[in-house]
Amino acid sequence: MHRILIAVLALALPALATAHDGASAIKKIRSTKTVTMAYRANALPFSFKDPNGQPAGYTVELCKRVAASMASQLKIPTINIKWVEATSQNRFTLVEKGTVDMECGATTATLKRMERVDFSSYVFIDSTGVLAAVASGIKSFSDLAGKRIAVIAGTTNEKALKRALTRAAVTADVVPHKSRDSAVAALEAGTVDAFASDKILLEGIARKVKDTSKYGLLPDDLSIEPYAIMLPRGDSALRLEVNRALSRVFNSAEIKAVFRGTFGDELEPSPLLVALFTIGYIPE
Repeated sequence: MHRILIAVLALALPALATAHDGASAIKKIRSTKTVTMAYRANALPFSFKDPNGQPAGYTVELCKRVAASMASQLKIPTINIKWVEATSQNRFTLVEKGTVDMECGATTATLKRMERVDFSSYVFIDSTGVLAAVASGIKSFSDLAGKRIAVIAGTTNEKALKRALTRAAVTADVVPHKSRDSAVAALEAGTVDAFASDKILLEGIARKVKDTSKYGLLPDDLSIEPYAIMLPRGDSALRLEVNRALSRVFNSAEIKAVFRGTFGDELEPSPLLVALFTIGYIPE
């Protein structure tokens, strides 16, 4: 357990780094009593539209609690949330340009991305995996040789897949797609043999396809994907309030409610995720 805690602490350090003070979105949020949050419509189970067309999911629920915490901290009765739908391609631009105050999706924090934006404390840890069609005969990573693998263009999953293929000396055709829906449609149509993405997202997809018996998740972990709430670069005041809210959630029964509301009562957080919640609690 101590090794897990040390590993999570090492992962968390970039997200806890101090940014310089500058013009903060907090002033605007206080005056308008509104926070603008981006969400993804198809990043199950972290960010998606519910049957009523409303934002829902694990990260969305955390962001709702961030808004409530901000209202309390800023001594405002209520802070309204203005939701803006984002895509894999435009989510960074929305944050960079200040169109939204934060992005509540399934975004992996990386050092390269930190050149453009900042991130909150980590909210989840996942890995890149592969969902394969059973009929393709793919049972392990080496079986991907000669196969066509869909991936969302420009994601950390695409980079992880290509690195893993190179390391394993496996030659396969990586097929970029603009969206998760497009990649899943290709998998169901049989134009690709597999789809590489975050494992928890693939598990959600595997439960949503027309015939679940036709697809299986490979056991291989191709990378570690630490998720965080994306924030404007250099806005330390905003990040402080977001991390304060997350810290309070992680140190209470609320995180269990958010987890079970997302993944169901039959699943428990992994030891690595429990360690992340522990490290995510920052004393006042």
